[in-house]
Amino acid sequence: MTITGEALIGGHAVRGNGGSFQAFDPSTRAPIEPAFHMVDAGQIDEACRLAEAAFDPFRATSNEARATFLETIAAQILELGDELIVRAMTESGLPRARLEGERGRTMGQLKLFADLLREGSWADVRIDSALPDRQPLPRPDLRLRMIGLGPVAVFAASNFPLAFSVAGGDTAAALAAGCPVVLKAHSAHPGTSELVARAVVKAIELCKLPAGVFALLTGTGNGIGQGLVAHPSIKAVGFTGSRSGGQALMGVAAARAQPIPVYAEMSSINPFFLMPEALAARGEQIATAFAASMTMGVGQFCTNPGLVLGLKGPEFDRFAEKAAQALSSIEAGTMLTAGIASAYQSGVHKLAQHEAVDALKEATHTEGKGGPALFRTSGKAFLTEQALHGEIFGPASLLVACDSVDEMRAITESLEGQLTATVQMDEGDTELVRALLPVLERKVGRILANGMPTGVEVSTAMVHGGPFPATSDGRSSSVGTAAIQRFLRPVCYQNLAQSLLPDVLRDDNEGVWRRRDGALTKA
Repeated sequence: MTITGEALIGGHAVRGNGGSFQAFDPSTRAPIEPAFHMVDAGQIDEACRLAEAAFDPFRATSNEARATFLETIAAQILELGDELIVRAMTESGLPRARLEGERGRTMGQLKLFADLLREGSWADVRIDSALPDRQPLPRPDLRLRMIGLGPVAVFAASNFPLAFSVAGGDTAAALAAGCPVVLKAHSAHPGTSELVARAVVKAIELCKLPAGVFALLTGTGNGIGQGLVAHPSIKAVGFTGSRSGGQALMGVAAARAQPIPVYAEMSSINPFFLMPEALAARGEQIATAFAASMTMGVGQFCTNPGLVLGLKGPEFDRFAEKAAQALSSIEAGTMLTAGIASAYQSGVHKLAQHEAVDALKEATHTEGKGGPALFRTSGKAFLTEQALHGEIFGPASLLVACDSVDEMRAITESLEGQLTATVQMDEGDTELVRALLPVLERKVGRILANGMPTGVEVSTAMVHGGPFPATSDGRSSSVGTAAIQRFLRPVCYQNLAQSLLPDVLRDDNEGVWRRRDGALTKA
């Protein structure tokens, strides 16, 4: 398939009316053909208005029709073949195996939402039967279902050019909810984005859906994204990126005449707890696994373990020594973009210069690459120095030697919201962990025991979210079937005739999960 550098609006390739830009190979900094053209305000408006026009007919499609559509997108992505993988490798610097796995995850997400649609419980149907003889007042017939919010603006992520990008989790969840998607492609992998977007457009054609169900917008800078979020046709936003970027979009959304929700995944250092019994029994083993997790994907995972807490002493010292030793054999890797590499180098340099920090493994840098870095500080310093709490996006982590379990708990209380918390524990640590759990439940979206936080299973029970600033709305998840809830809202129908009710709420629609008069039933 030929990459043309065009946006996709209304089912057609459209040359952007703004300036042009190119993708770059992050390993060589060489430009990659072709040039891409940035959309202007008029083209953003067109894409959003077409999405608004498509909303009612798209949300009126059956669960089966939308499920088939999602499966067709997955099939069309697979049809792109090796061309997609090669282009993604060139634009991201990621290895083939990682991207082939990510393609599988992308297809798996789409199919998981297709299964959810067919199962039907996502609509959360509730029926309270009329009680005309109730005293002192009768009860009307009340029926509730969930419907889509409307067109959703989705921002592709830099670190997952497939699974969190054009047809990634946000797009899959929005489309499953019956919401058209207007997607802002990431400027670091525009060719990859165009290929996948063409697969989505082809699926729309095959499924005979309105062309406005999906659009791809191309460009660089903040203007396109802010214009997209500000457009009155857009009713929600899905974003994965920096804290500053997410908060900027939240500000735009809040300033609208009709404010809209922004579901932004932004910043997390993912605390990693070394409980005493586990540390004494298998500290070196944990250190080796930790080093592998910390450097996975050159540390460019949102669940990267960036903070390690343990009780100071010889066991903690051995853990630190073994981790530094394991990291010393891991070479610097190509980072996703020059900007990410530069920010990483600046972050580790600043931390290394802090007077309360010791560098156990200093990062080695070459242009566009980042090497692993490991630092150590005291619990007292961490509690008093807010500068030590920030995320460094890349293969770096800070070890904190705590004077006591109480200090470890105090540090946990001081943390901002996080995506994950990992607890390395043995049976003798059970009571300490039990005491820590209430704090972790308030601070994070996913609590792991004796695992590594990198690697997010796509499943019905997964939560990939957390209190601010991990995400802008800690009630939501961007991974798993719960992600659909972000793009839905409830509608109640009171005393409507059966002929006017949506099919899912009618009495003769058997086999649909519903809560009737308080009891969950499929009758």
